[in-house]
Amino acid sequence: MIRILTYGEVESKDIFARVVPKVNVEGAVAEIIETVRREGDAALYRYCEQFDKARLSSLTVSEEEIEEAMNTVSPRLIEVLQAAAENIRAFHARQVRNSFILNEQNGVVIGQKIIPVDRAGLYVPGGTAAYPSTVLMDAIPARLAGCPEVVMVTPPNKEGKVNPAILAAARVAGIDRIFKVGGAQAIAALAYGTESIPKVDKIVGPGNAYVAEAKKQVFGVVSIDMIAGPSEILIVADGGSDPRHVAADLLSQAEHDKLASAVLVTDSADLASAVQAELERQIPQLERAEIARASIDDNGKIIVAPNLSLAIDIANKLAPEHLELCVDNPFDYLDSIRHAGSIFMGRNCPEALGDYFAGPNHTLPTGGTARFSSPLSVDDFIKKTQYTYYTKEALARVAKDVAFFATQEGLTAHAKSAVVRLEDEE
Repeated sequence: MIRILTYGEVESKDIFARVVPKVNVEGAVAEIIETVRREGDAALYRYCEQFDKARLSSLTVSEEEIEEAMNTVSPRLIEVLQAAAENIRAFHARQVRNSFILNEQNGVVIGQKIIPVDRAGLYVPGGTAAYPSTVLMDAIPARLAGCPEVVMVTPPNKEGKVNPAILAAARVAGIDRIFKVGGAQAIAALAYGTESIPKVDKIVGPGNAYVAEAKKQVFGVVSIDMIAGPSEILIVADGGSDPRHVAADLLSQAEHDKLASAVLVTDSADLASAVQAELERQIPQLERAEIARASIDDNGKIIVAPNLSLAIDIANKLAPEHLELCVDNPFDYLDSIRHAGSIFMGRNCPEALGDYFAGPNHTLPTGGTARFSSPLSVDDFIKKTQYTYYTKEALARVAKDVAFFATQEGLTAHAKSAVVRLEDEE
């Protein structure tokens, strides 16, 4: 049963405690990465047989397999994928940056170029659940950024097949190539390249502890989006909230993973008790009841705060991945929220809207990292290059200032490079 904690009656560490995964996979992941780097495709085939129990003849998903998937999934799924993709595209299109140039007077031109990464690599999980939504969320911003090539890796089942819904989403999102490989070995393949899988410049997408650790270890060889931890939801709700709705929203994240964190912060003790009872009623009805039960019992909590202002202070300190504001007039509180991956406003906005359909991205910072990081966006797939142009006359006006600044740092060669051109005129 979920715990109810009253603010001021329990220690602060209990209020703000976080779920910290205790799995130590650093050594195992390092070995996998080095093996893939050394052996290429041969290692991938071997790991696929070892971990996925699949013997593959090719790592590449063929066009025939994609067409088969498109014919296998329901037309209704294709329709919903396309509608979701349209919403995601419309939202992320507003994030597209433009290059700029400043034409300064007197012979100075400075500017910045926006350049997409050459190749983006998407990791899509395929373990206890398949996530075609992740395909859309990761691929569409990459396409809007202008990436010339977007490739995807995802683990196969025992028959060597990729989930048809994932392949259908890949077709809708416009992914160029898809490979049947998962886990840390897939991250290694994207980072270093193999005979079949091309080296990428950016790796994005969630995964298990092995995937997260692999992304951490290859960062610097390639760029990554973030180190994603267990999923989180925090709901700020007042006494006017329906406990059925609040409980359902908490469980929407609890069913992800036994390590997922579901937290309610409320100013109503009555709502706290009602949600606690409602969770006990709803959990047995879930298909993933065992996972949700472990998440709620081990990591869930209800915090009763004296008022909504303090409830929001608590939310800011926890900096959750998903934050629901189940209150009247939620826009009155929006400016007070400083740290959250994605905010869901009002009583009719379940977090599931963000997972699948509304348009904002669902690849979000976890573990309190919303204090300093952002959701996946078009910005993740670009880099910026700046440039400077000075005429001879423009340089002459500032060269002595530049040289003076350089000498203050003891860098006399820098200083010389600024004034040597003036000596030519003397």
